[in-house]
Amino acid sequence: MALIYLDYNCFQRGFDDPHQIRIQLEALSCEEIFARAEGGKVRLAWSFMHDDENILCPFMERKLEVFRLSALCKIRIGPKEELYNLAKDFQQKAKLSSKDAVHLACAAYANAGFFLTCDAELIRRAKKLNLEMKVMNPVEYIREVEK
Repeated sequence: MALIYLDYNCFQRGFDDPHQIRIQLEALSCEEIFARAEGGKVRLAWSFMHDDENILCPFMERKLEVFRLSALCKIRIGPKEELYNLAKDFQQKAKLSSKDAVHLACAAYANAGFFLTCDAELIRRAKKLNLEMKVMNPVEYIREVEK
């Protein structure tokens, strides 16, 4: 069963402006991934970085929905020295933000098969890291697993 690490933006995508078709497709793909996790078809990972970002979310409705969705994440990743070192390495090699580097480090540490994000720039930069997991958009993931 696939282990998926979702970037925080995947948890928030359903709240974004639905007037853009790209956002609609990403929101639907994220909903499908959550449904598959609920049905036991995939496993999801949650890290301390998700907690930090959710605590900082200024919108209570979004914060509560992300908290609800976090219950679907059966793999939990706490802060560790090796994650910090891996994130620093990723940040330097791919010029990532500290949050993005920590998310990728957590996914790599958990041996996730997929890291899904709605951030095209993060996908582009992550390619420089030659990771074993696939880094892609949720829409790409749904297309790939449907083949």
